[in-house]
Amino acid sequence: MAGSKKNKLKKSQSPLKTTETPPQVLAHDDDDLMNVLFAQLDSRNPTVQAESATIIKEIQCDAQANRMEGNNKQDAKARFKARQARKAAALAQTQLPDDPEQQARLLEEAREEAVAIARICDELNLQICEINPDGHCLYSAIADQLVLLGVLPPSHATYSTLRTTAADFIYSHPNDFIPFLPSVGGEDGQGSLDSGLMTPQQLGQYCTAVRDTAVWGGEPEILALSRAYNIPIHIVQAGRPPIVMHNPTGAATEGSVFDQGVARISYHRRMYGLGEHYNSLRPKRIP
Repeated sequence: MAGSKKNKLKKSQSPLKTTETPPQVLAHDDDDLMNVLFAQLDSRNPTVQAESATIIKEIQCDAQANRMEGNNKQDAKARFKARQARKAAALAQTQLPDDPEQQARLLEEAREEAVAIARICDELNLQICEINPDGHCLYSAIADQLVLLGVLPPSHATYSTLRTTAADFIYSHPNDFIPFLPSVGGEDGQGSLDSGLMTPQQLGQYCTAVRDTAVWGGEPEILALSRAYNIPIHIVQAGRPPIVMHNPTGAATEGSVFDQGVARISYHRRMYGLGEHYNSLRPKRIP
């Protein structure tokens, strides 16, 4: 299995046919392959960038699907269809369009986003510290900030530690998070009539995924970490508002963008072909 993935990787330096069979399962000894794929996300070749992102997304989706299906009593045909549906969705989200004009537009959006974030960083005397785009970027970026703030020692400032912290906080404060978490059924499902809120069992499954998988983090996890570590977390982004402030108290407008003792990260929609990404923001000059 690993050999077939590496053969596919060698071909990724030239345009690939999207009909090739993608890798199916992420094995424990495939770390080198993943590192190369993540490195190729910085490629100037949009085809290489898109193909690497597609492979990574497929691998992560399949790995998570296999874990979730371990206790599933569905037959093999149903599991196969579920995996195919997930891979099709991942491919649609990560692959660059074939239209050259649309590709150029996306690349221009990425350039404009980079300029906008750089401008805000200059105003705040910050510089971007690149975080590995491996699905754990939110947690790694905030972990880097917690070291700068002296909240955590470097030995404990890992994405694994922060994933566990976020999962435990969300699970122990269900009423604060369930209304804002994606429902598994309910009002978001076709023909549903109930409220769409997670059940306690579904919340447990959500928190398990946050803690034990590479599922990407978002607003609920940022708020959970802000409250768990009792620090504001400011997110620099292109667009409006340019700085999103998350405070432990929940107040959206509390404090200033220039306050001390704040964790600062940047949010990128177009930086990598893989999709949304977070980086850490460090001071250009440390007093």
